[in-house]
Amino acid sequence: MANFIHSLQEFVWGRGMLVFFLGAGIWFTIRSGFFQITKIHIWTANTIGALKKGKKTKNAKETASVTQFQSFCTALAATLGTGNITGVATALMFGGPGAIFWMWVSAFFGMMTTYAENFLGIKYRYKDEKGQWKGGAMVYMERGLGCKPLAVAFAVCCLGASFGMGNMVQGNSMAVGLEKAFHVPAFLSGSLCMIVVAVVLTGGMKRIAIFTERLVPVMAAIYLAGAMLVLFFYRDRIAGAFALIFQEAFRSSAAVGGVAGYSMKQAVRMGIARGIFSNEAGLGSSVMAHAQSDVEDPKVQGMWGILEVFIDTVLVCTITALVILVSQVPYWQAGEIDGTTLTGMAFASVIPWGKEFLAGATALFAFATMIGWFYFGAQTADYLAGEKGVKVYRFCYILITLPGCMIAPTMIWELSDALNGMMAVPNLLALFFLGKEVAYVGKR
Repeated sequence: MANFIHSLQEFVWGRGMLVFFLGAGIWFTIRSGFFQITKIHIWTANTIGALKKGKKTKNAKETASVTQFQSFCTALAATLGTGNITGVATALMFGGPGAIFWMWVSAFFGMMTTYAENFLGIKYRYKDEKGQWKGGAMVYMERGLGCKPLAVAFAVCCLGASFGMGNMVQGNSMAVGLEKAFHVPAFLSGSLCMIVVAVVLTGGMKRIAIFTERLVPVMAAIYLAGAMLVLFFYRDRIAGAFALIFQEAFRSSAAVGGVAGYSMKQAVRMGIARGIFSNEAGLGSSVMAHAQSDVEDPKVQGMWGILEVFIDTVLVCTITALVILVSQVPYWQAGEIDGTTLTGMAFASVIPWGKEFLAGATALFAFATMIGWFYFGAQTADYLAGEKGVKVYRFCYILITLPGCMIAPTMIWELSDALNGMMAVPNLLALFFLGKEVAYVGKR
């Protein structure tokens, strides 16, 4: 089984898929006139700026909707997961420092891919007989593209990805960290997580939105505070870390510490794959959360998508990478230590209880992602089988939490990578055909 999953992951994430992802982002970036740079004052004013000015971002006008900020936090909860901690460490271990540069590249272009997804998600969403918003990538595939088979294929892949990337990967990283830091058996942490997940999920979208709105800012602030403490301690090494990232991004082969060599091919593949794994740009997953927003202009929700990718990858992933690099922990010992342990070692080099801090942060990130991804999967289950399908999905999602905490990490990561790629294919195809409908502020 492990060999089959590895082969599937290698096939799905071949050169063609990476080009597909980057190509979509480049196309939307050019069509928008490099909106993420040239109109930075506009998209920040309509997101962070709107929060500061108290605009209509925190109070929903309709009881069936959630606020712009809540939908943003739900989407961010799903992306701010172990990909920002374990995923970044894994990228460094198997792709070298240069992988971080290519992670930035994927994020830069991914900002506009996410903008396009959310624009189309708002444009083609509709209300059911109960007044609830129905939206997501499968909706714009069916109602915009007129291709239900493609929508069904996406929904099935998203359903599978929710069990892998949304649940098992997160739970496993959490369990590994808690076991090594606090000696908590994976069975116990998995059982407790399963119970808490069940409590939150039974409250529907409103409870999920309220939960993520409160949890995401707090957990991000706690993690970033610890990371900034490490960076302050090693502040004289930060410039060297950035130099190493740029230096290794284009080097054909380089020895790191005399132990291992990283090729540019490895850096590109791991950087883009882990960047997408973290921010989900091009997967179409976060559209389900953004489509619930109490917003009228699709362009506004598209700009929240840009901010989502920026915070997830440009900010949090970069800070994690810098913490590992400046602490000079042996990230090149791939296979000998896992990503969670490596990042914990980096924090522990400054903070006496660094491993425990990292384990706690990982648990929070992982739990938030599990909650956010449940909603994505539930929307696709509803699309495929209605309310009965959602009930079955909820039951299965809760039950799989425990085994997810206990399965071998490598196999879970590779399975999740494969499911991500399979999910992205129908979404990127839809974006290609519907891309001309995407509008931008200041452009037709």
